[in-house]
Amino acid sequence: MNINPLHPPLPKADDTDLRWENLSGAAVSLAIANLLVTQKKLLVLITSDVHSAEKYCEELQFFLKTESVPVYLFPDRETLPYDHFSPHKDLISDRLSLLAQLPKLTHGVVIAAVSTLMHRLPPTSFLQQYALRWSCGDTLDLTQTQTALAQSGYRHVEQVVEHGEFAVRGAIIDIFPMGSSSPYRVELFDDTIESIRTFDVDTQKSVEKIQKINLLPAHEYPLTEDAITHFRQAWRAQFSGNPAESPAYQHVSKGQPIAGIEYYLPLFFEKTDTFFNYLPRDTHIIFFNELSDKVTQFWNEVQTRYTQYNVDSARPLLEPTSVFIPVNSFFLQLKNFCKIRVEKKESSEFPDMQIHHRDKLPLKLLQNFLETHADRVLICAESAGRREILHELFLRHHIPLTYLDSWKDFLQHSEKLAITIAPISEPLWLKAEKIVLITETQLFGYTVIPARRQKKSAQDPATLIKSLAELQTNDLVVHIDHGIGKYIGLEKIKTDDVESEYVTLEYADQDRIYVPIQSLHGLSRYSAAQTESTPLNKLGAPQWEKTKRKAIAKIRDVAAELLVIYSERQAATGFSFAKPNEDFLTFRRAFPFEETDDQTQAINAVIEDMTQPKCMDRLICGDVGFGKTEVAMQAAFLAVSSGKQVVILVPTTLLANQHVENFRNRFAPWPIKIELMSRSQSTKEQNDIIEKIKNGKVDIVVGTHKLLNQQIRFQDLGLLVIDEEHRFGVQQKEKIKSLRAHVDILTLTATPIPRTLNLSMSGLRDLSIIATPPAKRLSIKTFVHEYDSALIREVVLRELMRGGQVYFLHNEVKTMPLMQEKLRKLIPEASMAIANGQMPERQLEKTMGDFYHQRFQLLICSTIIESGIDIPSANTIIINDANQFGLAQLHQIRGRVGRSHHQAYAYLLVPSLKTLTSEAEKRLDAIAELEDLGVGFQLATYDLEIRGAGELLGESQSGHMEAIGFSLYMELLDETVNALKAGKKPPETFARPADTEINLRISALFPENYIHDVHTRLTLYKRLSECNSEKEIHDIQSEMIDRFGLLPEPAQYLFQITQLKIIAKKLGVHKIEMNKEFGWIHFNEKPHVDPAIIINLIQKEYKNYQLAGKNVLRFKSCEDPAARMKLLENILKKIQ
Repeated sequence: MNINPLHPPLPKADDTDLRWENLSGAAVSLAIANLLVTQKKLLVLITSDVHSAEKYCEELQFFLKTESVPVYLFPDRETLPYDHFSPHKDLISDRLSLLAQLPKLTHGVVIAAVSTLMHRLPPTSFLQQYALRWSCGDTLDLTQTQTALAQSGYRHVEQVVEHGEFAVRGAIIDIFPMGSSSPYRVELFDDTIESIRTFDVDTQKSVEKIQKINLLPAHEYPLTEDAITHFRQAWRAQFSGNPAESPAYQHVSKGQPIAGIEYYLPLFFEKTDTFFNYLPRDTHIIFFNELSDKVTQFWNEVQTRYTQYNVDSARPLLEPTSVFIPVNSFFLQLKNFCKIRVEKKESSEFPDMQIHHRDKLPLKLLQNFLETHADRVLICAESAGRREILHELFLRHHIPLTYLDSWKDFLQHSEKLAITIAPISEPLWLKAEKIVLITETQLFGYTVIPARRQKKSAQDPATLIKSLAELQTNDLVVHIDHGIGKYIGLEKIKTDDVESEYVTLEYADQDRIYVPIQSLHGLSRYSAAQTESTPLNKLGAPQWEKTKRKAIAKIRDVAAELLVIYSERQAATGFSFAKPNEDFLTFRRAFPFEETDDQTQAINAVIEDMTQPKCMDRLICGDVGFGKTEVAMQAAFLAVSSGKQVVILVPTTLLANQHVENFRNRFAPWPIKIELMSRSQSTKEQNDIIEKIKNGKVDIVVGTHKLLNQQIRFQDLGLLVIDEEHRFGVQQKEKIKSLRAHVDILTLTATPIPRTLNLSMSGLRDLSIIATPPAKRLSIKTFVHEYDSALIREVVLRELMRGGQVYFLHNEVKTMPLMQEKLRKLIPEASMAIANGQMPERQLEKTMGDFYHQRFQLLICSTIIESGIDIPSANTIIINDANQFGLAQLHQIRGRVGRSHHQAYAYLLVPSLKTLTSEAEKRLDAIAELEDLGVGFQLATYDLEIRGAGELLGESQSGHMEAIGFSLYMELLDETVNALKAGKKPPETFARPADTEINLRISALFPENYIHDVHTRLTLYKRLSECNSEKEIHDIQSEMIDRFGLLPEPAQYLFQITQLKIIAKKLGVHKIEMNKEFGWIHFNEKPHVDPAIIINLIQKEYKNYQLAGKNVLRFKSCEDPAARMKLLENILKKIQ
């Protein structure tokens, strides 16, 4: 790294001020990297905004890739001055983590935006005072620990999922400390820490043991009694008026945080500090010439917002000088350090090397430069896929191009022309060293949108719909025997001194039934169009049976039709692809992120389907950005490995372009030919590709519905991947339908439309769900508002302040220019452009490319952005006239933001909340309510409720679905289809065979003091009641011990009874009763027990066993509950 661009002076021991002049492009990052390698110093780089901070962070990581020099980014709070929002917990975690390290750092670079550094911070003593350190063997008082954690700002929850949370269950403490990448499970023995383990947030299962943990405070302010008292006194001294009227004052008085409290930070402390107070004295500060302007600009904005918002007596604001660092103070703080001022200059003399594709010699300018200059050239490609495309182009024109891994590699080699993957955004020409760094912008004149890959618990589709975990009090449920009732809650009932827990359901006339926790398998959530107007069934009345019978008659007709389609699919002989070989495994291992259980299950299911001699028809349902494309890529690789061609069918040209980039990127190391077919190509280019497809010279082709054109002939088509099938028209769908019997089909969707969902659920198409979000993805905060100019301005400025971008979706193309003018007047600070499907293809591509590279900040667009455009820096979307969109579409559009680790916001604007139709209101409520990640599948079931459960094979079905609810309808349809498949007569009625009932007069439940949360208890009861094997029971048992600690006696009994139930059911036992004296085993009419065993038992032990009726075996019992359980287990084993 001994290159010092333009030779800026290196600081000497006694230097206080230095000036680096004439640095252009990437020379700034290179100069800083050189200083870090030459001198072991701590540097702080102050950038003009958050976007620049992230850019320099990436560039420095490239130049320092092979050096052991740490690069830190101090995150911005991502809120506006005096905002009503608080930073996301992950941002607070990263900020506190760096602040805790800063005083001890001696080497490396910390990068931060100037606006980030102008906020006042807690005093440097704060982190030391409120940090906790726990090691195995330490003594912990549980009560004191809970208090200490609460005072450090940790939130007490039932289940820990994000930073700043803790849960206590018996002798187990779960905690997700700030600054930690994983949560911890601390197990106590009495009051001593016996073990500390990391655990997985998704599965809640322990991962590995460790010896000690450090706990930073959960906020940048304390909530101890002293701090609260200080806050209250300082508030009353600072503000006039009644503090009881202020929500902020009231919340803090109760020890509760409130959004926006960071702007009252000085009230918690005697004095605050600044970022500079945390730095070691020998730190060097690097900043740019425009720093003074940027400091003044931010200070002016702070003052403007203070004047604008200091009008609410319930939310009085602190003076700007209390919360932020004024301009003079900021520069006074800098005087304490050695300063390096950087003067950047625009590079006007950079050689023209642009590629002109239409010329005979497209690389002529680059070749001329190489021939006339002795300089060595390093091309910086944005991704592996782009690197391969450039390599192919150079190869065609006989220009040698060497692959290199790093900047250091380039300096050590002597090649005239080389290529690497680097996030360099501006070129660099080092004339003295004869080195040129060029980016794709210099080569192409514009930059393509590169692919972005992200890191990605397995869920059973049926369980997701049947799950009772989301049940709220008064929600409707269906009981197979009693019909539609209302869920009231879990209730404990004591009988003969034995406590049991029941699910309480209310029916017509306020009649109630109590369903034992061991019998929840007959219960499902009721889903239909108008749940609020659905009448409850009357207990004991024949109406429910009539309704069921009518629905069953119709279900049988539907099942017969489904079976015809199903048998056609089964009968059609498909191609059996070769099983995965070493090449496939190498390709799979090259996925740069860890596969989640969901992804692994989906990929394995696809491989299983493709290697069978029948045509695959599988639907992969995964939320936006959850890794469905990787499943398609592995399927495509398997198909191409067997000599077959693959078609990737997408609804828009923009998405086609992005998919081509994704595929080329992923397949870069393999000799697989990937082409694009879209409107943006000339007729000649299209004809060339059609010819190559026909001759088998193309392995994978990505495109829009043009690929379904009759004139396109494939040499050997084996796999069709369809992205978002519901976006295609009727004709295209018919064409796809005709292919179903001949090629393997894989459909990818984020929100399956109800019909698709129904077909998947009924086994006509196979379904895989990817429901686990990628690491560091945050849910999208969603708000529904009436159109309001002030709100729009506030929302856009908040996003711009943190260096982000905004989508403004206005779906009326002809009024877009008017809307643009309106927004320009409203937010003159924002640069903006328009994108819609009626623009010329090249112009649209260029606009989207510019937006990706942040050349403007606000995109006014149509629904053209709905599918797949991946712009990580766009994290706010405003949807105008949101009431005009369907639920699936709203979910898709909202998914355009939140593609990174930043908190994303979606604002759904409507002309008037009062005039919304009830359907539109329910749609908007559903999407605002389900802002968690991975909700695409639940949204589809909501869609079923909102639009009516929809037609399966025709409208006539919706009434019957409505009458018994979607979940039960699908369950009955599934059973009917399975019966017909097996050649059996479908059941006339669906009365469930009576479940084996076991009553040992023993309290068997999960005590409330063991599992506090009602929803968690209900979910675990439901899971346990559906167990069919000893292994399933043991899995739940070990999970619970891990999560909640050792099982209390009633919980142990519940697990043992569930296990005995499985054994008894296999033996044909329908009921077991026991008290202190006797027990009775009631057999079915045709039990699976050898009568000789029973006779032998009675003859040998006649004092203990007798027959008490035709099918009843009576035996002697005992008083102790545990002995009673063991006795029953032994008897069941004897008669097996």
